[in-house]
Amino acid sequence: MHPSQPLRVPVGPDAHRWRTFRAEKTLVVAARTVTSTVRVLECLPTLVRDDSRVSVVFAYDLTSAFSDGVLQLLHDAGCRVMPWEQLGRISPDLIVTASENIDVPDGDCPVLVLPHGVGFQKLVPDSRSARERLSGLVPDALLEAGRAWLAVSHPEQEEQLLAAHPKTAGRTLPVGDPCFDELLGAMRQRGVHRRELGVGDGRRLVVVSSTWGPTSLVGQDPELPARLLRALPYDEYRVALVVHPNVWAGHGSWQIRTLQAAALDAGLLLVPPVHAWRPALVAADLVIGDHGSVTLYGACLDIPVLLAAFGPDAVPGTAAFDLARLAPRLDPRADLAGQVEEAVRAHAPQRYSPVAERAFAEPGQAHARLRSALYGLMELPEPATAAPCAPALGGADVDAVPCRSWRVATAVSADDSGPVVTVRRHPASVSGAVEEGADTFAHLACAEDEPDRRLAESASVIVRPGGAATAVGALRWIADALERFPGCLLTAVATDSRGVLVGLRDGRIVEATSTGAALDPGLAAAVVYARLRAGGPLTDALVALRIGAARTEDVALRVRAARQSG
Repeated sequence: MHPSQPLRVPVGPDAHRWRTFRAEKTLVVAARTVTSTVRVLECLPTLVRDDSRVSVVFAYDLTSAFSDGVLQLLHDAGCRVMPWEQLGRISPDLIVTASENIDVPDGDCPVLVLPHGVGFQKLVPDSRSARERLSGLVPDALLEAGRAWLAVSHPEQEEQLLAAHPKTAGRTLPVGDPCFDELLGAMRQRGVHRRELGVGDGRRLVVVSSTWGPTSLVGQDPELPARLLRALPYDEYRVALVVHPNVWAGHGSWQIRTLQAAALDAGLLLVPPVHAWRPALVAADLVIGDHGSVTLYGACLDIPVLLAAFGPDAVPGTAAFDLARLAPRLDPRADLAGQVEEAVRAHAPQRYSPVAERAFAEPGQAHARLRSALYGLMELPEPATAAPCAPALGGADVDAVPCRSWRVATAVSADDSGPVVTVRRHPASVSGAVEEGADTFAHLACAEDEPDRRLAESASVIVRPGGAATAVGALRWIADALERFPGCLLTAVATDSRGVLVGLRDGRIVEATSTGAALDPGLAAAVVYARLRAGGPLTDALVALRIGAARTEDVALRVRAARQSG
């Protein structure tokens, strides 16, 4: 339906002629921005579950600077949407929104305003003037009419609002924070979300979180994700970027992906603006953030935090300011890998408990209290079903393409058990050439589908993503790849859950087999490359493959019959 066309079902002048369900009350959700609309979509279904007495319809207000994407979001969710101007021609029993900056038509129905972040911690531009205002504060007219009710997550927020704006007196409802309750519950499924994001194998996940505006992390340092990917070893870390929906709506996904192009080529997990940031946060080993709510949620989940930005638009005296006092700062000019490792190592459990205690009162109760408030305002008895609890999070659906090229450093050594090859890979799209040393060798490795021809034609190692179904198929691919990439020295392809065949330019085929987890063909090729450069034998050799400081795999090498030319 076009937003200018009036809605006839389930509301409208003759809706009774067309509708199927005989609802007693009409609840209208005022949808203005993606951020606020998502917040209602995430918590409302639990509150009105299985209750045919309540008819829910969404009214689309397109006056925000960040309204782009709202209508598509509502349609994708299957919502019935009315144009904003129709709201003044119906008589809803309650309006619910998570956007405080709305101009609802005159009437007497209450307006329940849910939080779309943590408390009232940021100053934002006022769309009605050239001044700034406190984010979360509704217009005076709603307060003066006695229609507005502000849901808060902590009693201190009531005091903050009263001091900043006396007209909020008696207009607050201490219900808690439903989003934080959902995150707390999801921590029990942390391992599931980590596997979804590709960090179930011992890698660490660094989540870079940015609010919106010029003082935000991406506003101050949009190249930080790429520099992190350059600094952190590929086999030990993944990096995800969570950007506030207002950035997506204000600048568009094309602009964000263009600005992060090198980082995306390096394997950056670009988290979509709807829903997916929550499982990504739950899976994180470290949050690098700013004064936005996602950073604060992460700290209150007891995740290590580094602050990379903290703007003057943050409100003093709030939980966010407490976090700024307790959290270490990231020095963008210093060793990023060292700072990341130190932040994880030095994090003390419950470090941010004082912050959480000021931000969230009685966690775990928000959905039950919110349902009571909702039905109370509609003057409808609550359902006889059990009080609702926080719903489970959906899957961690992120926007990512696999990294296809790496700068590889290999160090050859030995211990009491035999030869050791230590491998460090960094994405080539964000990394420069690796310097070699006496026992350290460097090479460029590319997947055969690397789109940058300059990289692929310069690579010493070519690998096949996905592997081959049979050894015969692997041998055919090796011969073909050596012909297609005449500049490479080695080709590598996985043949089963543990084995990798590495083809050499001189016709030899080396079979590399891991005694533990499945072996990445690029890592197998790195072992063979290092042994060749160091002059070590490839026949019947057992090599310890070290991937960073925490992971070691034993790799058995043996030379199969030489590949037949022609």
